[in-house]
Amino acid sequence: MEGTKIKIPARKKARVEIIPLIDVIFFLLATFVLFTLSLNRIQSVPVDLPVAKPNSDPQDNKDSVTIQVSADNSLFWNREPMEMSDLPSRITAYKSQTEDPKILIAGDEKARFGATVQVLDEVRKAGILKFSVETRTRPTGK
Repeated sequence: MEGTKIKIPARKKARVEIIPLIDVIFFLLATFVLFTLSLNRIQSVPVDLPVAKPNSDPQDNKDSVTIQVSADNSLFWNREPMEMSDLPSRITAYKSQTEDPKILIAGDEKARFGATVQVLDEVRKAGILKFSVETRTRPTGK
């Protein structure tokens, strides 16, 4: 008796089926499209924002005063140093001497916001309606 030969079938190579992957991708795409179509539209309100215009008329700046706040809470009245305690009396004197008082409040790079608000409050207490706050910084005392 000769030995029996057992025939072992050859292994099949593993394959990646592409058709099921395409089905999954199309399903995800359809789900995403349907989801985005069901979102509510965002309602918005149109707002006209103000536009800043440069104050280039030299006649307007003739009677105006610049108050600059520096880092150590010291003040400059038209480049002249002054104390915070002198501010109310200076503003009152300026208002009484000028027909149309205008004040520009400026600050240097390290000025504290609290001191700037104190200056703004003093200007408002004096009843001066024409004031502006400079949006760029200056070197101290300039």
